[in-house]
Order: sequence, then structure tokens, then C-alpha cells
Amino acid sequence: MKNQLKTPLFDVLTEHVNKRPVSFHVPGHKYGEVLQAEAHTYFKQVFQMDATELSGLDDLHSPEGAILEAEVLLADLYQTRKSYFLVNGSTVGNLAMIMASCEEGSKVLVQRNCHKSILNGLSLAKADPIFLEPEFNQEWKVPSGIHLDTVRESIKLYPDVKALILTYPNYYGMGFELLEIINEAHHHHIPVLIDEAHGPHFILGDPFPPSALQLGADIVVQSAHKILPAMTMGSYLHINSDLINQHRVKEYLVMLQSSSPSYPIMASLDLARNYLGTYNQKDLTFLLTEIDRFKSELAEIPAIKVLDYPNANGDPLKITIQSRCQLNGYELQRKLEEGAIYTELADPHNLLFILPLLKDGQGFPLEETMLKIKESLAGLPSINRHEEFELAGQKISSLAVTFKEMEKLEIKAVPILSALKEVSAETIIPYPPGIPLLLKGERITKNKLSQLTLLLKSGARFQGGSLLKDKMIKTFITT
Repeated sequence: MKNQLKTPLFDVLTEHVNKRPVSFHVPGHKYGEVLQAEAHTYFKQVFQMDATELSGLDDLHSPEGAILEAEVLLADLYQTRKSYFLVNGSTVGNLAMIMASCEEGSKVLVQRNCHKSILNGLSLAKADPIFLEPEFNQEWKVPSGIHLDTVRESIKLYPDVKALILTYPNYYGMGFELLEIINEAHHHHIPVLIDEAHGPHFILGDPFPPSALQLGADIVVQSAHKILPAMTMGSYLHINSDLINQHRVKEYLVMLQSSSPSYPIMASLDLARNYLGTYNQKDLTFLLTEIDRFKSELAEIPAIKVLDYPNANGDPLKITIQSRCQLNGYELQRKLEEGAIYTELADPHNLLFILPLLKDGQGFPLEETMLKIKESLAGLPSINRHEEFELAGQKISSLAVTFKEMEKLEIKAVPILSALKEVSAETIIPYPPGIPLLLKGERITKNKLSQLTLLLKSGARFQGGSLLKDKMIKTFITT
């Protein structure tokens, strides 16, 4: 392995700043010299590194120097054929990998509980998605991963599929039988595309789930910023086999990413790779001790239950608590926010904490936070909230109208309670986590209406569904 102590892009930017350069180029803040006084505290230092493609600073879209060296170190760490920095988030990586792998009209197997960017990529490619319904975990009350049998059956039904697109892990950190699924797809020469947004640290090994790259996935996109110390929108894309056309991926990255990429974001990606590449056993021991202490104290609070991963297959950095009191997940979230504790997401039943990937001796206010949590939830009596859910739809399904057909259809608005069997004309997404509840072009089922009603009643926030506040939904006129 190459020297992961190196940070080539961060180093050349530091050298550039130390020259005290005078800017007669973009961006307009001129290394933070042109800036309101009240913003200096927050922006002055980071703006000093916000440069452009100057001599010695390389070019993301045609790297030959420090950026290339940083990406080579990234590929070496993850043991891939080629790795790229992404400055437009995992969204641009998902778009590029789909458009490079799918042609108009080609059939693609897609995990139903995918991120909206996957669906946007399929729409741009005008592919024909075949949706695979994930298993539903009754204890957690959330969709988990795809079952191997579902993949086998879908390949039998659609032997001409061009790709299999999966999300691993799910938003709550759950893993699933990914190795067997990848092997099954490869047996049929089907490339496996993975949105591993929440798993850039999985290469650390046990007790983290195995990385999709280690399991043989062909192309993987990761949100470095979600877990590693990288700036928001900083992500990685990895090519891992000859089943992926590297030239096409590169072409789409050039088309879809900004032509003015952020140097602070790229430098943070270089630093995040260094942080992960120098993580050792002592760091891991320290981290797990901190996590165990935090979980143990959470478990002492009567109003909540700390959930355990099925078969211990999940990310220890994610802790999901479930309400055991009269408050739902959204209400628990608001309760904690009164004490300035902000969690990653809530659903009608659960609250998700994402803990930092600490190194040995690093500080994080876990003890102080626990005192605030106990204070916020004190006095809430425990009650029995046992509920059974039958939320799974068809294991294998497709859109009622294709992306191309949608362009020609007119739209109407109907009351939510009258929308059964209509075709949705909008994608409705509880956010976070950004996983669509209803897809544009999808037949509206009783199951989906029940989920939508529950989320609205619980106080969920949505992207899409502009008429939900009026208890209406947009549908296509198909007859």
C-alpha cells in the first residue's frame, strides 16, 4: 500500500496560501479579502484555500499533478482500478454510474428503497426500471435490504437486464446478504452498481460490515462527508471491474460535475482519505469503548429502546432508538432539539444518531449530550407500542407508465383518499432520508396510501407532494 500519510492536494494548497498570493482571477472574494466584516470569523480561513485551476494546483477534469496523486492514493486505499473525487455529492456519482451503464429503454433492476438520485439517474437515462421490494423488519419497522431469492426471481423474469442497482447499507446502517447477490448477478454477467453513501469507512473491517468493494461490486459511490471528516458534497466514486466502461463514467463526470470544482471540498476529500488510511486498532478500540458506553446509558432510559442489528450485521456508528412512550419519532426529535441535540433523522417510530469516527483520545461531548438526553426524556412513562405492519408490496414491480410516456400525459389533482389505483404524477419523498415513498409513474396502492397517511399524521417532512397540505395528490390522466 502507498504512503497514506501523504496529503498531496492539501499540501499544494497550503503552499499556495503561504505565498500570500494576490488574486486577479476568480473567485470574486479574492482569498477572503473581499468579504463583509461580520463573515470574517467564519469564512476568512476557508476562503484562503478556495482557489481555481492555477499553475501547480491541477485540474479535477484533467488531473496530472496533486489531484491525480490524491486520487491514486484513494484508489490504493480502497484497492480499486480507478477512483474519483466528487464535488457534487454522491448524487453526481449515482447519475454518472447509471448513465454510463444504461441506455434508453434498457431494463435495470433497482432496489425499491433507493435514494432519489438513483431514480433521477434512471429518468435521465430513460431506462426501464424493475423495482425489487426490500424485506421489512418488523422490530425496527423499516425496510431493510433485498433478499437473494428476489434477485434470482427477477433475473429469471428479465434475463436481458443491463444492471443491478442496490443501496448498501440502508440509511439505518443495516447490511444484508450482498456477497451472494453480487455473485448471482455476476453469474449472469450483470454489473452491480452500489450506492454505498453511508459506508465509506467499511474497509476498516470488523465490526463494520464488509465494504461493497471488498465483496466485488463493479462500481461504488460513497458520501465521504456523511461519515469521514470531509466537507458537505465531498464524495468518492470507485470503479472495480471491467464490466464498467471507465471511459463513459469519466465522460459523464465531466458533463455533470461543476466546471469550477471547489478546492476546499477536494482538499477535504484528500484529508478524509488520509484520516481513514491512518486509522489503526488503537483508534478502533477507543471508538468502540465510547460507543458502548453511550449505548449502555441510552438503554437505561425507560422512554426509549436501543435497537440491535439483525444478526449483528450493521454499522456501529449508527444508533437507532425506538419510542417506548407516548411520543412518536418526530416528537422525540423535537424534544431533543429543544436541548440543541440534533439527530440525523426521525420516522414515525425511531430516531437515528450518527456518531463520529473518533480516533484515540479525540474529544466529542458524548457525556454532556447524554445528560441532556436524560433530562429531556425524564418523566416520560414507558408504554406498550407493539404494532405489526404489512407494508411490503409486490416483490418485483415496474412503473405503470414509462419515463418517455410521462412526457405526453396530462396531470390532475385528486384527494389522497381517492387516489387508490391512480398513477402518481409526482415523486413524494420523506426527507430525510430521501427515499421515495411514491414514485412518479407508479400505481398508487393501498399500502402506499397507508404509509403516506401515517407519515402525514406523524408530522413527517416531504420533498415533492406540493398539494399534500391540502390533502391532495397529483396523478396522470391515463385514459
